[in-house]
Amino acid sequence: MNYFLASQPEETVNVTVESSEVWEILLGISGYTYAQLRHTFELDEQWKTWRNTMSPELLEALHEIQETNLWYGLLLLQNHWGAATVQDFLNGLDQESHQSLYEVLLPYYGQKSEADRKDTVINHTDKTRFARYAEFFKGHDYLEGYVRLLGERALEDILSLMKAVTKEWHNFIRSQPVWEKWVQALMYEEKENQGLNQSHAMEEIKRITGGAEYVPEPSVWNVKLVPHVSYRPWVLSLRTVDTKLLFYPVKEEYLNERGQPSSSLIRGHKALGDELRLQLLHTLVQGQSSLQELSGKFHMSKTTLHHQLSILKSAGLVSADKGVYRANTETLRRFSGKLDEYLGLKG
Repeated sequence: MNYFLASQPEETVNVTVESSEVWEILLGISGYTYAQLRHTFELDEQWKTWRNTMSPELLEALHEIQETNLWYGLLLLQNHWGAATVQDFLNGLDQESHQSLYEVLLPYYGQKSEADRKDTVINHTDKTRFARYAEFFKGHDYLEGYVRLLGERALEDILSLMKAVTKEWHNFIRSQPVWEKWVQALMYEEKENQGLNQSHAMEEIKRITGGAEYVPEPSVWNVKLVPHVSYRPWVLSLRTVDTKLLFYPVKEEYLNERGQPSSSLIRGHKALGDELRLQLLHTLVQGQSSLQELSGKFHMSKTTLHHQLSILKSAGLVSADKGVYRANTETLRRFSGKLDEYLGLKG
């Protein structure tokens, strides 16, 4: 017996670019409170200067966000609402039911644990369920503690902190002279990336983000690309049930004044201006190494080396995959000519 199987259209992810002042405000809160990685951000020195002008209320709220990792929940909520203004975002915190809020705030782990997540949301008054669900994130840098916190702390207290830090950071950041330039740059970035070629989604993601490789994931039908200033130079990712978010750095030409050196040039020279980092780079050019191997070779703690390697990573000079570090030789070759190009010495 012969069967005729009609061809079906190939399904692919839907890619969109979404920027707003709200995203940048929440990413600013997130970046400022990301203690482990903040030293690699372009804005770190600026934030240190600005700290002296922050109100005690803002500093207290930022400290609590850092301790609780509730910045993660702020990003999940904005992804869900797509609030166009800070007031819209604050209204959502006031208007949503507790069950709806827990549905958004409780992170996705995987299809095998989705029933547990749903059960925790429905029975959110039973705090022991949060502790059980947190076990799925055992050993994660922050998500295990974040999930436990959702069960241990009253939702009213969580929302109060979220509202306080959002209002205080919004009032502070919009008073800075660079804020209008940032907002304009984000608008340009979104405008330049409308009308994407959805039939070549992976290529579009790589092009817009400046090289991020996205591998399709089960049940993800939407990829949301969010340009940012606060986390430059990093591309960050976040996953919900059906959406992948990639936060990528806004193009440098939208931020720099004429004659200003690129941040990649500055970042690269800072990364190379240290004897240990140069030695690490020399070792990795010879061949890839794990953190354990580097620790043995240099007779240093993995914590110390991880800190130094993160600086080289932020400059794009090395990369890591599953704990194995390697030198980005092509980036190094291009970087060697950037100073000549900036100084106008190329003939």
